[in-house]
Order: sequence, then structure tokens, then C-alpha cells
Amino acid sequence: MQIELNGLPVTTDAATLEALIAERGLDAGSVATALNGAFVPRGMRPATPLIPGAKVEVLSPMQGG
Repeated sequence: MQIELNGLPVTTDAATLEALIAERGLDAGSVATALNGAFVPRGMRPATPLIPGAKVEVLSPMQGG
């Protein structure tokens, strides 16, 4: 299915937000996620389905100096 990930169109086979994070090789424990503009807590990712056209944001914390 086609979704938007961090503003870019991507094709995925992932059915849930958790599966998308795993598919992309991201560290699930160190990212924040949002689906269609709403924050999704880590514990809710396995039960959060993706649908075609979904807008997903996956953000990693940044350290500044």
C-alpha cells in the first residue's frame, strides 16, 4: 500500500505502525510516532492499523550542542 512517511511517499506491506517501524529497521524504543497528525504512544503501535494514504511521522530525538 502507498502511505506518506515523514512527508515522502512510500510503499509498504506493513499492516500496523509497529510493523512499519520494524520493516524500516528503526529502533522502536528510541522514536516517537504520529499517525495522521495524532501522537501514537509506543504501547499502541501494535494495535494501530495503517491504511492506504496514511500520513506517518517517525521522529528520532536529536541532541544539540
